[in-house]
Amino acid sequence: MKKSFKIEVDCAACALKMEEAAKKTEGVKDASVNFMALKMNVEFEEGADVKSTMEKVLKNCRKVERDCEIEF
Repeated sequence: MKKSFKIEVDCAACALKMEEAAKKTEGVKDASVNFMALKMNVEFEEGADVKSTMEKVLKNCRKVERDCEIEF
């Protein structure tokens, strides 16, 4: 399953850090961040719970960019 989420991030380099952190999150098959559109596209592994996985994604993203936001 793929979903798109609105994000808040300050710069393209920070967006790349968020993308890398999201890809390393359990339950995420793939992720990409479009800094210009302020969107994060996430493809979830089969059977993954979207809400709990996105909570983990946000937690991991805040480790590399502490003031980022993801609306889910």
